[in-house]
Amino acid sequence: MSAAFEPHREVGRQFAHSGRGCRRHDAGFTLLELVLIGIVLAILAAIAIPTYKGHIERLKVGQCAADLREIALAIERFRTTNGFRPPDSLAQLTGIPLNDPWGNRYQYLNFDAGTPGKIRKDHNLHPLNSEFDLYSLGADGKSSPPLTAKSSRDDVIWARDGGFVGLASDY
Repeated sequence: MSAAFEPHREVGRQFAHSGRGCRRHDAGFTLLELVLIGIVLAILAAIAIPTYKGHIERLKVGQCAADLREIALAIERFRTTNGFRPPDSLAQLTGIPLNDPWGNRYQYLNFDAGTPGKIRKDHNLHPLNSEFDLYSLGADGKSSPPLTAKSSRDDVIWARDGGFVGLASDY
């Protein structure tokens, strides 16, 4: 390389190290840049985490509704093989899920069992079903016979003899 180009190379090096114009390639982030990155990540997490939790909860409700349909089909199979009477408890059925996605036992009540105080009712106090109640206690693990009770709003219910399967709050 000729000597005529050496001064230009030296001037470029001084400009790069002078702090004006170009940044050095081996320099790190400033504190302000790191704080801004942290703020952006916190905002993204504040948006993403509740959205993710809501999505997981909707998946659990959907799984619970599918389980209730499966249990209702098992009850119908039991009825057709046992003189058209529903089982006294879910223990008489085989091959069904016993726990909901939140870890609680599925609730079943045969109306012929003689427990009228436990029959679940809608907001007009009409029974939800004609022969049996089938539902999940939901995420809070609590329930009350009327659907308007706060503890029953998150229950997943089998209502109108299978015409509605979903959250009690949507019924």
